[in-house]
Amino acid sequence: MFSWVSKDARRKKEPELFQTVAEGLRQLYAQKLLPLEEHYRFHEFHSPALEDADFDNKPMVLLVGQYSTGKTTFIRHLIEQDFPGMRIGPEPTTDSFIAVMHGPTEGVVPGNALVVDPRRPFRKLNAFGNAFLNRFMCAQLPNPVLDSISIIDTPGILSGEKQRISRGYDFAAVLEWFAERVDRIILLFDAHKLDISDEFSEVIKALKNHEDKIRVVLNKADQIETQQLMRVYGALMWSLGKIINTPEVVRVYIGSFWSHPLLIPDNRKLFEAEEQDLFKDIQSLPRNAALRKLNDLIKRARLAKVHAYIISSLKKEMPNVFGKESKKKELVNNLGEIYQKIEREHQISPGDFPSLRKMQELLQTQDFSKFQALKPKLLDTVDDMLANDIARLMVIVRQEESLMPAQVVKGGAFDGTMNGPFGHGYGEGAGEGIDDVEWVVGKDKPTYDEIFYTLSPVNGKITGANAKKEMVKSKLPNTVLGKIWKLADVDRDGLLDDEEFALANHLIKVKLEGHELPADLPPHLIPPSKRRHE
Repeated sequence: MFSWVSKDARRKKEPELFQTVAEGLRQLYAQKLLPLEEHYRFHEFHSPALEDADFDNKPMVLLVGQYSTGKTTFIRHLIEQDFPGMRIGPEPTTDSFIAVMHGPTEGVVPGNALVVDPRRPFRKLNAFGNAFLNRFMCAQLPNPVLDSISIIDTPGILSGEKQRISRGYDFAAVLEWFAERVDRIILLFDAHKLDISDEFSEVIKALKNHEDKIRVVLNKADQIETQQLMRVYGALMWSLGKIINTPEVVRVYIGSFWSHPLLIPDNRKLFEAEEQDLFKDIQSLPRNAALRKLNDLIKRARLAKVHAYIISSLKKEMPNVFGKESKKKELVNNLGEIYQKIEREHQISPGDFPSLRKMQELLQTQDFSKFQALKPKLLDTVDDMLANDIARLMVIVRQEESLMPAQVVKGGAFDGTMNGPFGHGYGEGAGEGIDDVEWVVGKDKPTYDEIFYTLSPVNGKITGANAKKEMVKSKLPNTVLGKIWKLADVDRDGLLDDEEFALANHLIKVKLEGHELPADLPPHLIPPSKRRHE
């Protein structure tokens, strides 16, 4: 008669089965976390509810910076194509938030139409009103880079008198909304304008709790000399250290991110290496997107739990009939003590609590009598999700990552440095002589031969012990010398002939010049007498 009860109980005990990470996150959020958020009015205090598009969308990159730091030019450089609505100039030209996304044809979708499209992850931006939506649009175009990522261009952050003029919407709050949902936040600075305005400082503080997503670009660095660049870099790190309150140093990429000739080419190699590092970071986003969404859901769940404890504690302290308003003021003023009490009772880290000042402001307008008491069942469900379901999803994350290529973002500027002679490090270090007909080690071989014949070769070969006496003179660590020996002993007989000894010395020189050793010996470095064996 009541067989359905036992079936339902069994169903609850069975672990959730998911085909993809996106599907799993969507189900876990809707079934386990959303009920807790709705019960304690989480969306009125922190962040709107997540929608299907938030779990399915491509990785997004948010560009933030003061006006004329090269944000729009940076996007133009990445995709190597103009996009609809693009304006570039020394004055504050970009006055809108522009989501640059992939589409079958070039065109612009205005903000009001964008926030009613269920396929786009922007529906909850509707809450910021018409003042914002009139300054928001999507530029869509067919572009191979945008196949894998979307890029959000933002209005230049103002300084001086300009920042006193209100934008008509909460700029910092909009950026915070995007920061929660994007995969990477790139702060751009101009090497000539390092002052951080009040508005920019407020914006960076609004990005708190998303430090793991932040990267800094010191742009237009080709316009200053090396000595000045060192001073500018130091000043930037000092300024950032005062605003981003973390003991870790934020990663700063130095370069000139546009397609024009370098004005001062002294630091060309540095700029190439930095650009390559930044490109690798952006190229890793699609591969790590599922992990990022999982991480953000965990952060959200932890915040939702703390929020539930705060709201239920306030409800518990409220009187039933008289003195509600005076008690509310007292509770808001003493919110810091409530935080400490919750922290002690539930063993919660102080870093999981929302901003005290912001929470106090939001509570001023709330009706405490409508708050809900603590409901352990809802919290237990979220705890179960964090302890068990997330662990199962991690397995699927790793499976999805292993099936994806290492570099997913292709096209635009990403293709320019992938292969060929203009690839990063081509023809340098161990790659020197890659296109030469003659063996590159041959030009220094007479010098190495003189040393070789002083090491008592037997049958044209020297022992490892004798080779070691010479190789340790380089002062390189044994781990490095061991790798060089392994690369140089081409025929794997535990001895070195004159060519192999010359090769070992060449690799020592490569390492001493600051280059990395190859994992395997490149074909052009194999000694001529050994090539017939390969």
